[in-house]
Amino acid sequence: MLPETLAFTLEVTAPVFLLVFLGLFFARIGWINDEFNRVASRLVFNVTLPLLVFLSLVKTDLDKVFVPELLGYVALVTLLAFIWLVWRAKRLEDPADRGVFVQGAFRGNLGIVGLALAGNQYGEAGVALASILLALLIVQYNLLSVVALSLWRHAGGINWPRMGLDVLRNPLIIAVFLAIPFSLLDWPLPEAGMRTAEYLASMTLPLALLCIGAALDLRALRKTSRTALSSTVYKLVLLPVPMVLGAWLLGYEGLTLGVLFLVFSSPTAAASYVMARAMGGNAVLAANIVALTTLLSTLSISLGVFILRFIGLS
Repeated sequence: MLPETLAFTLEVTAPVFLLVFLGLFFARIGWINDEFNRVASRLVFNVTLPLLVFLSLVKTDLDKVFVPELLGYVALVTLLAFIWLVWRAKRLEDPADRGVFVQGAFRGNLGIVGLALAGNQYGEAGVALASILLALLIVQYNLLSVVALSLWRHAGGINWPRMGLDVLRNPLIIAVFLAIPFSLLDWPLPEAGMRTAEYLASMTLPLALLCIGAALDLRALRKTSRTALSSTVYKLVLLPVPMVLGAWLLGYEGLTLGVLFLVFSSPTAAASYVMARAMGGNAVLAANIVALTTLLSTLSISLGVFILRFIGLS
């Protein structure tokens, strides 16, 4: 049982993180530069990733994956984690570190790493469930991130109308809402259009994972602080463990529990660096957290997948 479980774990996690490290390697030898990364990331965010989410939902029976109670649980534990982190952040001396610490500890990279891992482990059903959770958490993460980064700012406030408009214009949110009627009403799609969309969607995860690796700044790790390490531990261990345990106590198991673990334990989203920089937070700290969680999640997620598989819960 142990060798089989280990082999399964490597099949799920190794391809994802190998692509990340390949992206890092390609950037170091000059095969991927900043301009390529910028253009490719924009293509993924605006076109290929929304198509991947759309196709996954269209091909899935939403009655089986859309569970209001599950969405409620995910939203609740995310909010509770946020409140706990805000309380913990008050102990940090520098106000510019507090919101960055909070955001780094709860905002996961679901759109790329979470979807890739869910697809590797559970196929289209895993991607569909992760996409439903992604639609909820994109909204919640953006709202809570703005709140976290605004709490300790001396000037300015939260521009709620603009933030609401940004959320509504998010291509992933649009993809989810467009896919729902096609799935529920079984509307047909042109074969040529479906095939073209599938070609584009198939580019998403390899290209996005290479971009994540290429964007990693290992030099930032030299400036790693105790705050960055603390936020990383929360993101990869101290929050996912009770969240998954709570879901198990509520009776979730199998695909649902496995996807929840992958969602909760995904490394910090690179967008957190952009938001921290734009809102006056400690951008160096944000970059450190992204790099640390991305690198260390190769171990934490692999260990989590192994344990859940070994004890028969996923």
